[in-house]
Amino acid sequence: MMTTLAGIDFSAPSHEVAPQLIGVTLLINGVGGRIVETEAYDREEPASHCYGGETPRNFSMFGPPARSYVYQSHGIHWCLNFVCREPGHGAGVLIRALEPLDDAEGLAKMCARRGLDEPRLLCSGPGRLGQALGVTRALNDLPLAQAPFELLPREREVVVLAGPRIGISKAVELPWRFVEAGSRFLSKPMRRV
Repeated sequence: MMTTLAGIDFSAPSHEVAPQLIGVTLLINGVGGRIVETEAYDREEPASHCYGGETPRNFSMFGPPARSYVYQSHGIHWCLNFVCREPGHGAGVLIRALEPLDDAEGLAKMCARRGLDEPRLLCSGPGRLGQALGVTRALNDLPLAQAPFELLPREREVVVLAGPRIGISKAVELPWRFVEAGSRFLSKPMRRV
């Protein structure tokens, strides 16, 4: 079982994996960009889908690591997570935002899926990202080391900032949101802690 991809050990805790993903390139069927925003979740904290235990909805988040967990938010948006930790634990990283690659074909596909032309808004939020990359439930529980996924290591060093997660009402004090400093592609600016 491969748990190391793009130089990241996905068997580590999600709050350690999440900042390492900043700057990594994510492609789904050849379309994507650099990850600029993530959030970590773990079964030990009440904001996680795993907090109440394994269910038919969240089973893939219980492992093995380096697989996908896809869920639908508010009945409309498909959101992509990367599973972490050992099988049975229940942890993952939500991919919140990408900086789209400057690839004409990929940008055209993302723009068509989103119905807009502004690159900054294509993948700035987990729902937008899911729509732009064509994420559906069919991508749930798949290995990240195989097609349609491709993860490429950082090409340069990045400065990563940590702060509180957004859009949740529980465990808000945990600084488990990670962003690339200075990125204009974030879902929301980083709050000061």
